[in-house]
Amino acid sequence: MSNNKNMRETRYSPGINSIKEFAEADERLAALDPEKYLKLPYPYDDWVDPPIKELTDEQKNRLEHSLDGLSAVSIPKPETSKDKEELVAKFLAGLKKLFSKENNWTFVQPFTLSMENCMKCQTCSDECPIYISSGKEEIYRPMFRGEILRRIIDKYLKPGGKFFQKLTGSEFELNWETVARLAELSYRCTLCRRCAQACPIGIDNALITREIRVLFSEELGIAPAELHSAGTVKQLKTGSSTGTNPTAMRDIVEFIEEDLKDLYDVDIKLPVDKEGAEILLLHNFGEYLSWPENIMAFAIIFEKAGINWTLSSEMGAYDSVNYGLFYDDVQFARVALDHVAKAKKLGVKKLVVSECGHAHKSLIPIADRILVDDNIIFRESVFPLLEEIVFNGKIKFNPKKNDFPVTLHDPCNIVRAMGIVEPQRRILRKLCPQFIEMEPHGVNNYCCGGGSGFAIFQGKNFPEWRNKISFRMKFKQTLEAFKDNIDPSIKKYVCAPCSNCKGAFRDGLTYYNAFEKCGIIYGGLVELIVNAMEDMEKPFIQWELK
Repeated sequence: MSNNKNMRETRYSPGINSIKEFAEADERLAALDPEKYLKLPYPYDDWVDPPIKELTDEQKNRLEHSLDGLSAVSIPKPETSKDKEELVAKFLAGLKKLFSKENNWTFVQPFTLSMENCMKCQTCSDECPIYISSGKEEIYRPMFRGEILRRIIDKYLKPGGKFFQKLTGSEFELNWETVARLAELSYRCTLCRRCAQACPIGIDNALITREIRVLFSEELGIAPAELHSAGTVKQLKTGSSTGTNPTAMRDIVEFIEEDLKDLYDVDIKLPVDKEGAEILLLHNFGEYLSWPENIMAFAIIFEKAGINWTLSSEMGAYDSVNYGLFYDDVQFARVALDHVAKAKKLGVKKLVVSECGHAHKSLIPIADRILVDDNIIFRESVFPLLEEIVFNGKIKFNPKKNDFPVTLHDPCNIVRAMGIVEPQRRILRKLCPQFIEMEPHGVNNYCCGGGSGFAIFQGKNFPEWRNKISFRMKFKQTLEAFKDNIDPSIKKYVCAPCSNCKGAFRDGLTYYNAFEKCGIIYGGLVELIVNAMEDMEKPFIQWELK
């Protein structure tokens, strides 16, 4: 009995002062100190990060930033006290809806269980790369957001809540400052769910964080522009979150065909709008614009393997992106239903998602919550198909073409969320003689730091935070994987089979000057497959940091 009592007494809980401070502090709650950041291994053991730049005076006057001096969401400061009161009222009304099956039809059960059963044991904190990389900044603990939410629920939604808070001496007043800080805090988590995996009872702090985002988007109209106005809204209007319309998409495909011929002497016509094909291949459209070699590699593999496949130029069917997964159930449903409708119109037998982590999760397991009756269509990951192609003997490979150090990054939404662990590894073991696992790897691997949309956040001072903090653990893992070949004269390849992950690696490796200092580049899985093909006369991989 005494042991149980001691265990309860040592459990962490934000104290009265920290909860009150979250609601009442006039200055920023956290001042990030580069001296406390996670230390990096050689040759970055003497690396010094400059402080994250301050927002401009104009931005400070206009935007909420009192959480930690950053602005990911660009929340405008309300002009009057009445505006603040109305926003707080909308927040409370939206919070109540999160516990309603009619309103939270996606996640009400796991959300409720996670809110009601957290033991505050802090196992999750030890697993969080952002908390650790920041130097264990208190407000970045995975359970901190949930605990703030619980205090609000206890006082404002439960019967007798205000009375009981007075009895316990933990009373605080919900104000706009608390609401605004909670909105920003929900974007200091990549939703990687490493915390949920480690929790002894399965508390999902990432889901809690995601539901906070949903509340702000659907009830208060507060969401990062990169996800909403320049994300799902633009995608539904133009066909792609990049703003690329169907005509431009077809033009880009023609350019890719020309580059295949000019760069690699490969004459392939990419199938577009082929009715009745076995497979509609869905790419994150960022690949077309930033990494067209990925599109080329898929075309080469599928054509040599004799796959009956097609791309689509129909608006809504050429971009697998669905940022609604990260912040808004309504926008998520609109995009997912559009994907399926266009695939069924083309008469394909199944949708296959290429190298994009969040597209895997959004279109396969999460879309199951909305796809019923006539909307049902087979949806699959491309990785088992690629494994089958590599091992069926139809294409001849020469692994010596890939005889350089290669390590594998596991995208959270493919590996941890869906359990697709081995197909990509079996391919790398066969085709890459110097394949090295990161530690930890598989379902225990760390996020790239660009998850939940962070890879596309480019405004104000948030990219600095991403490179210095949320990418930091992944960079440490990368350096440790290549520690025996760290000399920059030895070219090294991080296989990151996810478009958003590649965006995080691009910006992070550039910030750390990793190509010049260590000879490290990044790319997808299919590029390595094509590079190892016996009949490819020219090397497919280009040794430059793109």
